[in-house]
Amino acid sequence: MYLVLLVTLFLCSRLEGKENSFTINNAYIKHIPDQVLNGDNLTIICSVDISKTSQFQLQHQFLFYKDDELIGNVTSEMEKAMFFIPAARILNTGVYKCTVIVHEKKKTSLGIKVFVKGVPAPTLTLNKEDVMEGGLVTVKCEVKEENPPIYFVIEKLDVTFNFKQKKEKNARDKNYVQVDFPIEEGDKILRFRCQAKISSGASSEFSPFTDSAIVTVRETFSNPKFHIKPKGVIIEGDSLEIKCTVQVTHLSHESHEIIIQRDKEIQAHRRDTNEAIYSTQATVKKNGNYTCKVESSRISKVSSIFVNITELFSRPELQSSAYRLDEKANLSLWCLIPGSLSANFTFLKNNVAIGEFQNFTKIVSVNDSGIYSCTAEIRGVKKESKRILISVYAMISTPEIDYNSSKSEVVLGQTLELSCWSREGTPPISYTLYKANKILDRKNISSRAPALFIDNPDKPVEYSCTAQNLHSQGRKSSPVLKVMVIAPVGKVNISILQNGEVESGREIVLRCYVDEGSWPINFKVYRYGEVEPVHEETTNLTYVIWHTPAASKDDAGQYYCTAYNRANSYQKVPKSSLIMVKVILAPWKKGLIAVVVIGIIIAIMVLLAKWYFNKKAKGKQILVEMSRPKPNLNSSNEKMTSEHMEDGVEGNFHYGHVEDMGNHAVKPTDENKGPDHMNAEVEYTEVEVSMPDPPRAPEKKAAETVYSEIRKANSDCGENRHSRIEGSLDAT
Repeated sequence: MYLVLLVTLFLCSRLEGKENSFTINNAYIKHIPDQVLNGDNLTIICSVDISKTSQFQLQHQFLFYKDDELIGNVTSEMEKAMFFIPAARILNTGVYKCTVIVHEKKKTSLGIKVFVKGVPAPTLTLNKEDVMEGGLVTVKCEVKEENPPIYFVIEKLDVTFNFKQKKEKNARDKNYVQVDFPIEEGDKILRFRCQAKISSGASSEFSPFTDSAIVTVRETFSNPKFHIKPKGVIIEGDSLEIKCTVQVTHLSHESHEIIIQRDKEIQAHRRDTNEAIYSTQATVKKNGNYTCKVESSRISKVSSIFVNITELFSRPELQSSAYRLDEKANLSLWCLIPGSLSANFTFLKNNVAIGEFQNFTKIVSVNDSGIYSCTAEIRGVKKESKRILISVYAMISTPEIDYNSSKSEVVLGQTLELSCWSREGTPPISYTLYKANKILDRKNISSRAPALFIDNPDKPVEYSCTAQNLHSQGRKSSPVLKVMVIAPVGKVNISILQNGEVESGREIVLRCYVDEGSWPINFKVYRYGEVEPVHEETTNLTYVIWHTPAASKDDAGQYYCTAYNRANSYQKVPKSSLIMVKVILAPWKKGLIAVVVIGIIIAIMVLLAKWYFNKKAKGKQILVEMSRPKPNLNSSNEKMTSEHMEDGVEGNFHYGHVEDMGNHAVKPTDENKGPDHMNAEVEYTEVEVSMPDPPRAPEKKAAETVYSEIRKANSDCGENRHSRIEGSLDAT
């Protein structure tokens, strides 16, 4: 025993030290029964398949869903759970799933579709089982076991289940509907039944029809009946009485009306009585189908009868010798009855009696035109013949033709309205308009108004018209109407014959002309900026020429012209564009001005030349004086030489080169003279003098060379002196 106890404790300790583990393999769902009928108990079963490391107990939570909405929650140690739905209805149709949760592990089954078949028969209730004609029956149809929305169909049948009326109604928030059915004429014993339709998803289920409920209908009033007097054959002239009677239920408190009518025309009517009577004299016109209608606000009953009346005599016939006559012709009329019966005859014109005779003859005038008929009366029965139209035509007068202008001429492009009218003559009158002997248009006028025609003439033309009615005399022609057509002035142009330039003293010639326009034309020439024209002329030409005899500078400027004729009187006056006129000097004036200008220029040049030469002479004198050496008081020879030089310069020096002298110094040819001659040797110094440029002379003058004669005191210093003087002159 101790050994078994030890083994048991050992095994238990091993189990407690070992960790338990499990996994959910799958979850399953099904329902019982497989085919669910409306009202059956429905059971949804959810089971789970779990694998465990050992046999240990687990808590299972089962969640039941219908169309993804939670409908049940069951906790059990069993691996299976059930959700019970007693008396399943259509609303229980849907997709069911279950989810099993074990220690935070969960598994969801696949979904199964549960269909609940069938809808229970509705309950039908009537508010009354006995009703008067014209009343209402309220029918209530209800499906207590189902939830809305429910679609109801309620039918009204006769006693033999023949269909009479059906109403359909959808109850969205309740499980019943109430419908009113009016009780109509002819309803005797009625049956009512209803059916319900419930939709779930894409499928719909219909209930069977309820058992029919019966309603007994009592008449408010009976069908109307006719009573005709006299009985048997009815002949024209007899007194005719048509009576309509009806029986009214004493329980009815609703107002009713009896109406007798023939061909939609009411002949007699009475309200809230049992009969209505129509009394008249029998004529063939009273033949026809008569109806009697008894009606209240909700119900009406109708019966019909045909009343046949035998004709006493035939309708009279009116005969005429003619239906269209000329004025002052003879007209004969006869009123005849087939069978040559004796009757009282009366003639009528435009429904007015003109005499009691069977025939007559007269000379007609226009006033005798009208609609004629005759009546014949026998035994108080009067019948009228067919009506005939008799027309009497007066001869037309010569038509007058005229048009809508107060002037005798028409502007080109304007619409011309012509009228043709015969003052006398019976309409209808046919008018024909001729243009240059060709038919332009025709019109029929049924009144005494003139015929109006429209035309757009483009040149002078002659119109005439003819008029004709149904008188036998034929047509008549109007006099010829001559219409002058004038063209308005078109484009206006202006030109100058001198190409825009005019010599002063000569004439300016402007030409103003138009492309088109009827004569006479009024021309006006304007200078731009001035109000009054410089020239105005009316002529039968398409142009005018304006000229000035002697143009001056005041005549220069821009010119334009206007032109218009009587056709432009109501239009804007056409105007030309601007043209420029320039006034220039004449050639002889230009030559005179040129001669004067040249003379002035020559005089100025002479004065300038004179001034130039005077200045030049003064310049040479100043240069010569500047080139003379200063006098030496210690040497008489130098003084003499200086004087001699001064005399020689003043007497013989001029602009240009001295031919007898060299460029710098000329030595004496007598080399055998003594010292005295050496001391008295003459030395020449070259001096370049730059003269000032004369006015208006662009060219430079060459430097003039001036030679001074100097006597040498000695040969030793002669060359040096020559160099000093030459340098000094060059410097000047």
